[in-house]
Amino acid sequence: MALVPYTENSIPVLSKLHNSSAQFRFANHDLHLAQDWNKLGVAAVVWDAAVVMCMYLELGKVELKGKVAIELGAGTGLVGIVAALLGANVTITDREPALDFLSANVKTNLPPDLQGSVVVSELTWGESLERYPADGFDLVLGADIVYLKDTFVPLLQTLEHLCSDTTVVLLACKIRYERDTNFLYMLKQRFRTEEVYYDKQRDIHIYKAWKQTTRRDL
Repeated sequence: MALVPYTENSIPVLSKLHNSSAQFRFANHDLHLAQDWNKLGVAAVVWDAAVVMCMYLELGKVELKGKVAIELGAGTGLVGIVAALLGANVTITDREPALDFLSANVKTNLPPDLQGSVVVSELTWGESLERYPADGFDLVLGADIVYLKDTFVPLLQTLEHLCSDTTVVLLACKIRYERDTNFLYMLKQRFRTEEVYYDKQRDIHIYKAWKQTTRRDL
């Protein structure tokens, strides 16, 4: 969600983030994602959480074909693109400065017959949510969007607006700090939450969540 330009980092494991593109193969398609760290910072590079989320989607644990999905804080759009390739109708969202970049990646990586299955749209969490249908999505996707404490409350507000009792939320997270654990605690107050996948090599967790339902004793 945040558009924060970072300075060049000399750590080798991070050097790939400064490449102008990143290549992957998902859903039997070769994908070429443009990156632009210098202009858009964290919003314009492919993070490990997005890669692990795509790996999880390919496992078929969540039904995608014909489902209505939305990706939050999409950045390069990798997760939303893969979801569309696997059969979902996807609204791919981020903040306004990232939209042209995001749209270009979608156009480059989706075949013509699937272009109509994706809409790129501006969404700042907690703001103008009425532009999106309440309870209107089967699936909400977010990869590495849990890292700024100030966004936690608006992110939860956004999830509550988008989700019905049957909506599945999938969040791919690297738990870096205590604040990230605190977000999971906040999420569990409003959503039933369980860890469904862990990539040990990349240290990425995937959490699945559903809205809490009120039980009435008969």
